[in-house]
Amino acid sequence: MPTALSDLCRYPIVQAPMAGGASCPQLVGAVCEAGGLGFLAGGYKTAGGMYQEIKQVRGLTAQPFGVNLFMPQGGQAADPAAVEMYRHQLAGEATWYDTELGDADTGRDDAFDAKLAILLDDPVPVVSFTFGCPARDTLDAFGRAGTFTIVTVTSAEEARTAQRAGADAVCVQGAEAGGHQGTHRDDPDVDLSAGTGLLALVTQVRETVQLPIIASGGLMRGAQIAAVLAAGADAAQLGTAFLVCPESAAHPLHKQALTNPLFCRTELTRAFSGRPARGLVNRFVREHGPYAPAAYPEVHHLTAPLRKAAATAGDAQGMALWAGQGHRLARELPAGQLIEVLAAELDTAYSALAHRSAS
Repeated sequence: MPTALSDLCRYPIVQAPMAGGASCPQLVGAVCEAGGLGFLAGGYKTAGGMYQEIKQVRGLTAQPFGVNLFMPQGGQAADPAAVEMYRHQLAGEATWYDTELGDADTGRDDAFDAKLAILLDDPVPVVSFTFGCPARDTLDAFGRAGTFTIVTVTSAEEARTAQRAGADAVCVQGAEAGGHQGTHRDDPDVDLSAGTGLLALVTQVRETVQLPIIASGGLMRGAQIAAVLAAGADAAQLGTAFLVCPESAAHPLHKQALTNPLFCRTELTRAFSGRPARGLVNRFVREHGPYAPAAYPEVHHLTAPLRKAAATAGDAQGMALWAGQGHRLARELPAGQLIEVLAAELDTAYSALAHRSAS
């Protein structure tokens, strides 16, 4: 098992865990075989489903890989009145797609304890956490099992929390990142556009904690990886860049939308899940984003049948098209080739910097 971040992969390139299907075993295996660190997404899966994917990855590569878990959404549940109001807001969508809305009370813990039990009983090299920080006894248990632990953070204070709890590293997520912001607490009063950009955030965290840093948010080119490494990161995590790879299990419409001129920008929205997540702006985001409550995972469960029905109907305007700000830079390359291209671009950026310093 790895003892440091540098033991995990040949290149400082991490494939982000993208919940919802994109981070399938084939993608993870290809990334790891090419010298990156691939991640399975444990979120939104049953514990058994997660374990089956782990076994598939082990059949594809002997290299280290990771599994990401969503922290349970403890504390007080979302305001039932706000969720019910949003249900009424979405009634027309259910009629349009000829489906029922989901049960908002399906559950708030994402089978976290069952997944922990599997990962401690049959350890994987790396486990990361999103939407919060585990207690010290949980991280200590993974340490005894030989598992390297990473906590997603979106502020210097969250990084301090991760360091105090005993995490081995932090994944620093800038506002540019696609998909859900991994904030430890979703404050409904915070302006969704007020997030901190990645370079500034990496510098803040680097000056706050002593942990290794994986930088995440809008990264699509090797030169950008060089920039975050220069800012103090130890590795870079990319998600949107891998979405269009043939090994990715993202829906074909999602892959096409990333470079479709029809989808010209992204924004953070609670429309699909009740938590801030960055995606391409489509009809659903425009019509429902302003009214979506801070109610995760209730809104996620509520909209699940709508998203499935939209995908089945081939309607990208009703799908959650998660994407980082760099989505227009996506390259449709096999995952292994993308790793090689990024590594070559990183070397070129280093050479250019060295040349400038010498001249």
